[in-house]
Amino acid sequence: MERRLILTLLLLTSFVLGARSQNVSDLIISEVLATPDSTGFQDDFGRRSGWIELYNTSTGTVSFGGCYLTDDLSDLKKSLIPKNDLRTKLGPRQVTVLFASGEGNDGTFYAGFTLSPGKTVYLISNDGKTVVDSLPIPKDLAPGESVSKHASDAKMLRWTSDGKGGEPSPMVRNGDQNAETNAQIMARKDPHGWILTLVSVSVVFSALAILWFLFRIFFELPAKRAAAPKKAKPAKTSGQGIPDAETAAAIALALDMENGGDTYAAIALAMDLYFNDTVHDTEPYILTMRPSGPSQWNDKKLNFRKLPR
Repeated sequence: MERRLILTLLLLTSFVLGARSQNVSDLIISEVLATPDSTGFQDDFGRRSGWIELYNTSTGTVSFGGCYLTDDLSDLKKSLIPKNDLRTKLGPRQVTVLFASGEGNDGTFYAGFTLSPGKTVYLISNDGKTVVDSLPIPKDLAPGESVSKHASDAKMLRWTSDGKGGEPSPMVRNGDQNAETNAQIMARKDPHGWILTLVSVSVVFSALAILWFLFRIFFELPAKRAAAPKKAKPAKTSGQGIPDAETAAAIALALDMENGGDTYAAIALAMDLYFNDTVHDTEPYILTMRPSGPSQWNDKKLNFRKLPR
């Protein structure tokens, strides 16, 4: 049973991790540049065009191959991201850039449409229906400026955009790069580690208490029930303390098998055992009579004739 439980937990863990590693909902459109200027980011062909930056907010690898990019909700499959390219696997907390050059046939990281201010860029899931994320492009966005989403900590789940243009930063996580992490905040607030120690000890003892409770329920109590002796069912009677046919047949069989000269004693003993609920066996039609200790029943000296002195 323990092996089966451990195997089940391992399978569930593998399933959860596997599902987590392929969850495209963890992707966001972190930055968009619609109109490049003369100093803009160049693609592999030396061209300057608009681009779309994707960011993986999760702690697992996400494959965005098979997803779609569009700027028109009436055409969700406007530009397909090929899924046969290993580079479409985006690692945890990593970014990648896709160029909106209008030439989707140029490669995996090229969209088949161009960007313009006032539009909204959408990332569509690989089912071709679900909108994973979007980012509006301000109408007054100047050439060479980008609109982006910011987060003060990479572990934050909410990324927001102020709708204003700014200096582009392709292939770099947006936000305050010098912001304190949770570990740094804890080290500042608890320099001696007392809070962390208290929390850790509480968690450990709570886990031990839960494990002990589960052990009691699933292992110890069932084992005690299985080891407890089962009570023999009382002999059946019919009427006013009169033995039924089964019990009478058992007594008759016991008497028939008695070969000694103690027939009446056997009858009396059998009846006494039965009516006083001291029958120690449960086999049908069988009564076993065993001596409980030294007895003078067959003591020969009691049969000697006493002679007068």
